[in-house]
Amino acid sequence: MLFRSQIYHQVARWQAALEADGLKAGDRVAVMLRNSPEWVIFDQAAMGLGLVVVPLYTQDRPDNVAYILNDSGCKVLLFGTHAQWATFNDVRDQLGGLVRILTVEKLPGAPDDPRLKCVDDWLPSDNSADRKAKHVERKGDDLASIVYTSGTTGKPKGVMLSHNNMLTNAYAGLQVLTVQSSDVFLSFLPLSHTFERTCGYYLTMMAGSQVVYARSVQQLGEDLQTMRPTLLISVPRIYERIWSGIRAKLDEGSPLKKKLFLLTVDVGYAMFEHQQGRGPWKASFLLWPILHKLVASKVLERLGGRMRAALSGGAALPGDVSRVFIGLGLPVLQGYGMTEASPATHYTVAGAERSGAVGLLMPSIEMRIIDPESGKDLPTGEAGEVWVRGPNVMKGYLNNPEATARTVDADGWLH
Repeated sequence: MLFRSQIYHQVARWQAALEADGLKAGDRVAVMLRNSPEWVIFDQAAMGLGLVVVPLYTQDRPDNVAYILNDSGCKVLLFGTHAQWATFNDVRDQLGGLVRILTVEKLPGAPDDPRLKCVDDWLPSDNSADRKAKHVERKGDDLASIVYTSGTTGKPKGVMLSHNNMLTNAYAGLQVLTVQSSDVFLSFLPLSHTFERTCGYYLTMMAGSQVVYARSVQQLGEDLQTMRPTLLISVPRIYERIWSGIRAKLDEGSPLKKKLFLLTVDVGYAMFEHQQGRGPWKASFLLWPILHKLVASKVLERLGGRMRAALSGGAALPGDVSRVFIGLGLPVLQGYGMTEASPATHYTVAGAERSGAVGLLMPSIEMRIIDPESGKDLPTGEAGEVWVRGPNVMKGYLNNPEATARTVDADGWLH
């Protein structure tokens, strides 16, 4: 476990190394790591020096990464392993803009590129306990990060997000989701995903919560039981995976156990609908204390036993999956947004979850529903194009004024 003072000291060391390589405010640096303390330390060190962070997915194609590094003008690239660098053999001639290439893992031998170093060899010695982290003065509208979206056609677009974009969105999240310093978040989505970065990193830092990093999809079940998180942020496929695992075990077990599980979900969900004023009281509700003891509590114990809410975003959560978790007593709070909005624009209130809905508009954000043919406003509830405006809306797409103009109009509305 790393404490705040330890992170602070490490941030100061990384800043000293970055400055020694000639980095200055406004320069771009890229991180291609799995979720880890090093990801956060690198991000904090860069932000403190006024650098612009470009997050990359660890499984992205080398040619795509090379395009992003060149388009953004990155000078530093941080890998997790030497093996990642080895996959870049075919595009190394395209990486001339980099002044430093780093790996967290020790190098197996002499570096094959003079720019390549292991982090431990690159960082200054750890004997300066009085070293202070730096905080270059920046304005809220200054560029903080460039996040590349994988478009359906053409090259990925670099979404330019300011400090205000991400921090106001994280703060808005704290206004609608109760988060305490005693909470434990299990970080599973890649930090290169803006949903995880804003809500599972900046928001938790504001709240003073603890964050633990999941090891892998395959080990998620073990991590849930070992770390016992109180909150989880993920995409629908993870909740589908959990439900799929439960269903497989039910199919392997006795018909009675399967029938009892389905009865528990039915009763639990009917109770929830009744509490929301959307369904009648039923005599079967009297069975809930025993159903909870025999079934629901045991399933939730396999998720750590302390989880009070799960957040889902990035895609629509299938209704049958949502219904199962709600029926067992675990709120799954769906949200809506996009990278260009830093990312959250809508949220679900705990206790008011509803399948097929993403909830209410986030604080400090405006919304319009527009008829795409006439361009006129439609009443709430009508089908149309969603427009939002607020402090979370991106500065634009890097090096792409045409796409920016199509996406954010002159009045600041994100289409």
